[in-house]
Amino acid sequence: MCGIAGMVDGRSSTDEKAGLIGRMLKSINHRGPEASSFFIENQICLGHNRLKIIDLSEEANQPFHYDDLVIVFNGEIYNYIELKETLKQAGHQFRTSSDTEVLCAAYKEWGESCVDRFIGMWSFALWDKRTQKLFCSRDRFGIKPFYYYQIGEGMWFASEVKALKLIPGFNFELNTAQLNRGLAFGWVENEEQTVYRHLKTLPAAHNLVWQNNKITISQYWDIDLNKIKKSNYSWDEKKEIFRSLFLDSVKLHSRSDVANGICLSGGLDSSAIASAFCTLYPETKIKSFTIYFEGAGKVDERPFVKEVVKKYPNVVPYYYEPRANDVTDLWHDAAYQSDVPIWGSSHLAGFFVMRLAKQNGVTVVNDGQGADEYLGGYLHSIYRILGSQISKGKFGQAQGLLNGVASREHFSGAKKLDFLSKGIASAFGDENMMLGLEYGKYKSLLQDEMSIHVEKKPGSKLDNFLYHLIFNTTLQPILYFEDRKSMQYSIESRVPFLNHQLIEFAFSLTDEDRISPRAETKYILRESVKDILPEAVYVRKDKKGFVTPGEVEWLNGPLKFLLDIDYKKMGWINEGVARKTVEDYKKGKSKNAALVWRLACMDYWLKNFN
Repeated sequence: MCGIAGMVDGRSSTDEKAGLIGRMLKSINHRGPEASSFFIENQICLGHNRLKIIDLSEEANQPFHYDDLVIVFNGEIYNYIELKETLKQAGHQFRTSSDTEVLCAAYKEWGESCVDRFIGMWSFALWDKRTQKLFCSRDRFGIKPFYYYQIGEGMWFASEVKALKLIPGFNFELNTAQLNRGLAFGWVENEEQTVYRHLKTLPAAHNLVWQNNKITISQYWDIDLNKIKKSNYSWDEKKEIFRSLFLDSVKLHSRSDVANGICLSGGLDSSAIASAFCTLYPETKIKSFTIYFEGAGKVDERPFVKEVVKKYPNVVPYYYEPRANDVTDLWHDAAYQSDVPIWGSSHLAGFFVMRLAKQNGVTVVNDGQGADEYLGGYLHSIYRILGSQISKGKFGQAQGLLNGVASREHFSGAKKLDFLSKGIASAFGDENMMLGLEYGKYKSLLQDEMSIHVEKKPGSKLDNFLYHLIFNTTLQPILYFEDRKSMQYSIESRVPFLNHQLIEFAFSLTDEDRISPRAETKYILRESVKDILPEAVYVRKDKKGFVTPGEVEWLNGPLKFLLDIDYKKMGWINEGVARKTVEDYKKGKSKNAALVWRLACMDYWLKNFN
């Protein structure tokens, strides 16, 4: 895991480019503190900060030279060993054991289509001296970041926004529509849009090519719901295929020349990863890291974590409860590293997990992000199945599903009625309508209109919903903060559930394979790894998420200073509505606590980092 930066700049001198790339790399030194260097040739400049994970030798440092190629690369190609054997048979030779060299050889062999063969997470910029082409790419799910900025025919790129702010002439004009999306939904980016109007992010599963002073952007992969056919396998066969793909992914994500660790929450996803790792490598010790919060109304998942530890003694657990002074001490650095407002307190809490891992000598962690988004882990996934059943007149099935979720989640009568109403709304509308209903809650506050259009996809309502969770709504901000919180502590965070082969298979499943008629979410995952999960984790059906006391306890305690908001800096929103929302919160009305948190964090970001 590393940090990259670079430019195509025909106007600056070599010394000017060297000075700028040096400052850019210094600003993101936390991403790779073990080596730093850059390459300059005419208008091209490529810079790299290295965190050593695969092939710890100096020879694998970057910028990496391979024949007439030069590359700076952030991420991991997990199937590099298999690709290397294929490339050796094709006549390629290797001087290192790094995945970086395999990436270069793959480009030499297959050109830009090399990325189709990769299993991994990446953002890279590869300079082809022969064709005078800069080939850049971002992984299928946007796990690793890539930002770029254009002035005339010049282009600058980097792993983090803070590096690009150092460009002479950087335009700080805000993208208020994107900030509104953050306030309403917690979104960090939207397609290529960022919080700055003139700064772009390369979308997930896209390539960028600079050649002859022109930029071309193209999509190289998608979950194509037109082509993915529903599986005809039996239930037992589906479980076996999913299990095999999942175990293979955990095995690939365990490749490292440094120690692995696990972020272990006690939920199904992280427990499945821990159980899979320990099943695959029973003799290997692995450290786990858990944040908890004690007290009435708080979430403490240690009992479930301890069930994992009990079943698998090779897990070495570490626990930590953040205190008020910890929150105060961490706040500014986390806000600075995030480059955007911290749209939810769970993101802040995640920094404590990574700090705990760093304090205990781990450089690579495996995390459970992604499963909820394509296996129907969120309760609002059930709205879409209810909607499908209602629209098809399957009222008995809909009632059974509603009763199942209401019983498991202990819904009140009012909550059950609200849940049903959202299912009915889904029956008569698409994802754009559902997003519009959610955005409608904020229209009095957010005076500027903003586009929240998402493309209608083929397949079921659930397929549509899950597709957009991955690429447009929930997963993208999660991955954004996953990257920032881990890299602040020079840690590589891996997400084994985000393997495209696993996800393509998941989309070939029926709705009922993912959410059972009894409203059991992530049903295929739960049943396929039942034998290796601790019983207590397998039987639990509640969905907790990463719940923190942030929006209420922290914002009323160690972070209370955030409530001193300068509303004039938010001239595009309705000051009266914002002020009343915050004042009501100060009087103890916590109904809009999440929105107050976002307003307060945006104010802090505007004051300190814009």
